[in-house]
Amino acid sequence: MTAAHSAPRPVPQRVPRRVPPALLAGAVVAGTAVSAWGARDRTTWFLETVWVLVGLPLVVLTWRRFPLTGLLAGLLTAHALVLAVGGHYTYAEVPAGDWVRDTFGLDRNPYDRFGHLMQGFVPAVLVRELLSRTSPLRGSRWLAPLTVCACLAFSACFELLEWLAAEIGGHGADAFLATQGDVWDTQWDMFCALIGATVSVLLLSRLHDRQLRALEAAHGAV
Repeated sequence: MTAAHSAPRPVPQRVPRRVPPALLAGAVVAGTAVSAWGARDRTTWFLETVWVLVGLPLVVLTWRRFPLTGLLAGLLTAHALVLAVGGHYTYAEVPAGDWVRDTFGLDRNPYDRFGHLMQGFVPAVLVRELLSRTSPLRGSRWLAPLTVCACLAFSACFELLEWLAAEIGGHGADAFLATQGDVWDTQWDMFCALIGATVSVLLLSRLHDRQLRALEAAHGAV
């Protein structure tokens, strides 16, 4: 038997089944529209959902040239719905957060903390995908720490935006800030984002790498 006959045939990468992107986009549009209906504070709703209002059209317009992995698309959808709920009720008054507070005897509505965990958890996959596909960092030991650092930097920038909103809006920005009387709220927000990003990298990196390879096999160098 020759070497040519004995060599194993390469197994083609199989693209995993995933929710159709159009369905995910429809869920985001519907969730955002419902959250706008009867929102408790229109300004707060806009400030909380502006990332969705800008991000969704950007993803749609670039999808054919730069499709996302199913993991990232699903996480972005989930994050958009979290923002929509927070924008509708304001983060300090989300009913589910009130239930958790009362059930476990907490001193504040924890939905804001959850939102900042998501602010690290989801962007970590976004940053990791962008760096893996557009830079030499794919497979590098620096990919994970730089991803976490990027998420923490974004969280710090967001806190600066909240500070600016407080300076401009005064007490009118209280609903957007959602500090609930905690003088350490800014530090807690950044810490939650750091924890979210770290957990995301630790839990999802292998799955993300498999989906990146499958996406590359299906679409070429994307």
